[in-house]
Amino acid sequence: MTILVTGATANIGRLVVDELLELGATDIRALTANPAKAQLPECVDVVEGYVGRPETLTRALAGVERMYLAPVVETAGAVTAMAREAGVEHIVDLAGGGWWRPVEEAVENSGVPWTHLGPGEFMWNTEIWADQIKTTGAVRDAFPEAANAPIAVEDIADVAARTLTEGGHIGRAYELTGPETLTRREMVRQIGEALGREIPFIEVSREEAIANLIPAMGDQAEWYVDIHAELIDAPQQANQLVEELTGRPAMTFAEWARRNTSLFQ
Repeated sequence: MTILVTGATANIGRLVVDELLELGATDIRALTANPAKAQLPECVDVVEGYVGRPETLTRALAGVERMYLAPVVETAGAVTAMAREAGVEHIVDLAGGGWWRPVEEAVENSGVPWTHLGPGEFMWNTEIWADQIKTTGAVRDAFPEAANAPIAVEDIADVAARTLTEGGHIGRAYELTGPETLTRREMVRQIGEALGREIPFIEVSREEAIANLIPAMGDQAEWYVDIHAELIDAPQQANQLVEELTGRPAMTFAEWARRNTSLFQ
């Protein structure tokens, strides 16, 4: 059974490859825009291409039975149509509604059996505070009481690998979260604990928060800040789907912070 992992050198795709190998998959094809820098195991068939350029996927899709689809809204329709024509039997996509809903729609409209993975906010997103923590020792941001259940990318990749290799996941949409709901203030506190010092959360206005994020996020900065405003009165509730699907507890934010202190030092 040939499994194609698109975006195989991106944060999640690379981990999906690792998890597939851990589960015993032996015929993995990895799609990457730069094979020379991929540094993937020799047992993995590395193919040059990018889902944002569907014309590069013909070789990658040949003989593929199952496929992990990284989210690129603009080309999802073309890519999933090519997957159907190539005979792909199962697509596991990373989407989750909202901004990424067009990816889910393209997968469903393709006629290929599917599984949707809809993770909440990545723990990794707290890297947006890294420069502030390094240079000022504090975090200046809006909406400290906004609360969600952030998830580690390692857990997303583990679920993706299992849904690609196991039965029983066709037609399922999994809204994945981390194991606990935390406020943004609490996340900053736990980063501080991992670093061994207190990190104050200094609340600023919505407008200042957006201005701080524009250099990194561009047009999405306003959307990102406003999403957190909504999480004050309607916090995201944690679920246990990661544990149910993988057989082990999802990573806590405190553990993630301890593993990633180098981001903030």
